Amino acid sequence: MLQFVYLTCLILSALATPIIWDGRAPFNLTNADLDTSTGPFLTVVKGSENATHYSRLLGHSKMPTPLWNQALALPREQVVSVTIDNSSVFVPGGGQPQFGFRRTDIIAAVNGEHIELVARMEQNTTIFHVSIQKDEFHPLNYSHEYQIVFIEPNDGSHVFGFQLGSPFTNPTGPLPAPDAHSFKILDHALNVLFTTPFTSRSWHNFAVEVNWNDRTLAVWYSQDAELLRLVKATTPNPTAVAGPDGQGDFHFTVLKLPISNPADSPTDQGDVVHHGIQEGTVEGLLYSGVFVESAARGISRGFGIVERT
Repeated sequence: MLQFVYLTCLILSALATPIIWDGRAPFNLTNADLDTSTGPFLTVVKGSENATHYSRLLGHSKMPTPLWNQALALPREQVVSVTIDNSSVFVPGGGQPQFGFRRTDIIAAVNGEHIELVARMEQNTTIFHVSIQKDEFHPLNYSHEYQIVFIEPNDGSHVFGFQLGSPFTNPTGPLPAPDAHSFKILDHALNVLFTTPFTSRSWHNFAVEVNWNDRTLAVWYSQDAELLRLVKATTPNPTAVAGPDGQGDFHFTVLKLPISNPADSPTDQGDVVHHGIQEGTVEGLLYSGVFVESAARGISRGFGIVERT
C-alpha cells in the first residue's frame, strides 16, 4: 500500500503544471517584507500609511485553503489579510487622489518587478488561481460595489474581474442589490460568466483560464477541500485587446467603489474615481492559494491532481 501511495505521489508530481508566479505566502515572508514589496507582492497601491497598516500575513493563526495545503496541521502558506479604512485613498503618480475609492491592492511581482512578470504570465494559455474567505471581523458593506480580483491593462479595463456587492449606478438604485452577497465573475465586456453566493467560514476557490491567443476565458470553482470543477466552459472574450496592450498587472484587492452622492453636480455624480459617498469603515477580505500556472500540462484542481484542458 505504501509503495502504491509513493508511486501515486511520483505520478502526480510528474504531472504538476509549471508555476509562473507563486503568491502562496511562505512562512519566511514577513510583514516587514510587505512594507518594502520584497517577495511576491507589490504593495504600493494603498493609502498613505505603510502597507502593513492595510495588509497582514496571518502566520499560523488562520488556516489557508486546503487545496494546496494537504496537511493542514503543517500548511505551506500563510493567509493574507487585505483591509481598507478611511485613509485608503490612493494617489497615482502624477495624478489626483482617488477620493471616490477606498482601496488596497496587492499586485503580483518578484521583489517589486512586475513588468517582465506580466509578459511571462500573459502568453499562450495561463491559469490564475485565488481563494477568498470573508473577514468576519471586518465585514464588507454590500450596498457598495467591490472589485476584488482582476488583470488591469493600461486602459483601465479588466481582462476578467471578480465583483462583490451592488454595482455602482447613477442614479443609485435600490440597495443592496438582490445578488450583492454573491461573487460575479466578469469578462472584459462585464458580462457575468459565473455567480455563486459568498458564504461565511468557507474558502471559495477559483481558477480563471485565459487563452491569450484566442482571447477566451474559462472558470473553475470549488469550496474548501473540494477539487476545482469547471463551472464555465471556454467562452470568447472578444472585446479584450490582443497583444501587449491587452496585458496588465494581476491584482487581488479590496477596492470599494462609492455610492453616487445626490448633493454632487451631475458631472461629479458620474465620476466614480474622485467623488461619491464612502463611510470610512474598516473592511477586509482574506486570501490564500494565489498563484499563476501555465496550462501546457493542464489545470491543477487541488491535492496534486492535474486535469488536461
